[in-house]
Amino acid sequence: MSSAAAPTLSLPGDPPGGRRAVWVWGIGVAVYFVAIIFRTSLGVAGLDAADRFHVNASALATFSILQLLVYAGMQIPVGLMVDRLGTKKVLTMGAVLFTLGQLGFALSPSYGMALASRALLGCGDAMTFISVLRLGARWFPARRGPLIGQIAALFGMAGNLVSTLLIARALHGLGWTTTFVGSSMAGVVVLVLLLLFLKDHPEGHEPPPVERAGAAYVRGQIADAWREPGTRLGMWVHFTTQFPAMVFLLLWGLPFLVEAQGLSRSVAGELLTLVVLSNMAFGLVYGQIVARHHAARAPLALGTVAATALLWASAVFFPADHAPMWLLIVLCAVLGACGPASMIGFDFARPANPPERQGTASGIVNMGGFIASMTTLFAVGVLLDATGDNYRIAFSSVFVLEAIGVVQILRLRSRAAHREREHHVISRVEAVHVPV
Repeated sequence: MSSAAAPTLSLPGDPPGGRRAVWVWGIGVAVYFVAIIFRTSLGVAGLDAADRFHVNASALATFSILQLLVYAGMQIPVGLMVDRLGTKKVLTMGAVLFTLGQLGFALSPSYGMALASRALLGCGDAMTFISVLRLGARWFPARRGPLIGQIAALFGMAGNLVSTLLIARALHGLGWTTTFVGSSMAGVVVLVLLLLFLKDHPEGHEPPPVERAGAAYVRGQIADAWREPGTRLGMWVHFTTQFPAMVFLLLWGLPFLVEAQGLSRSVAGELLTLVVLSNMAFGLVYGQIVARHHAARAPLALGTVAATALLWASAVFFPADHAPMWLLIVLCAVLGACGPASMIGFDFARPANPPERQGTASGIVNMGGFIASMTTLFAVGVLLDATGDNYRIAFSSVFVLEAIGVVQILRLRSRAAHREREHHVISRVEAVHVPV
């Protein structure tokens, strides 16, 4: 493939986009925004949760691990549901579940009930992002796909920003119950909006009816999506790029900065905010680059992995008790590129699958990063307890998963590129022969 963008086709079935598309898609993004607030609220409340439920590092990690286990396990079922039922029904179920989960977490009197609430939250959260990707594909032209996906992720990171700025402060000012009950009301607001205004697709762009049903349909969708090298490559790109920042923001960043680096909670919170702001900036840049130069996808992903590994090692193994502030700042800035790099995974899967299989393929891709995050969250918690809070040993688990992912990306890269060129040629021929 050349470095220039591939020629863009305006196919007869391409959605028109426009203001109405932005409005409808924006409602879906708002649902995702709230889901991210709820998902990441534990990241700034980790130490408070440990005190509230009287648990150690491993038990604290179980909150996030269970939430991500449910999230990852739901990705393929949710993708199938989106392809079968449409976006609105799946987003509605998701909003109901994550709102109940956040409310339950606020009112939980015990560790067990709090765990169940985070699992419920993870189930609802799992239904949001794939639905938003599908909504964008139904309302905007295909050439807008990479940028639309990055913008959706950008708004998700804005939800993370709400957690690091507002929820962290509210916890210390208002207390646990008031903060989490109050935040759960945002779920009610977006639920009302999507019930009143969201539509699956613009008029005249209805998807073809699904003729198959039952187990045969499920098996066929999953097998056909997995058979495409672009789907598998997308999953490994997502696996390798996303999890360091996810682990840092979701749970272990604040304890690492406070306990291992000797920073105050307020300074640590500012560094977590830097990760989020950096993520938003990188998202806009990566989206523009990928939209214009498809050949940049793999170099961007691998370059992000290399930069993350280098800065992670430099900060964790700095030859002194504490890493200097400038190094921690650079680390947090580079971690901000992990989320946008993980979105490149969807840009490998999207052209490899037809519209009626996009939800399933996106679900497979989205599993990657969350499986890696869940594994690392667990490994860090176990290693911290086993080594007496030695963060150098615990945080080294990141390199193992990065190495596995890079090997798989390099193995699948040329195969996916060859298959994508075949799809592109077929699409051009079909477009030329569409009767006017």
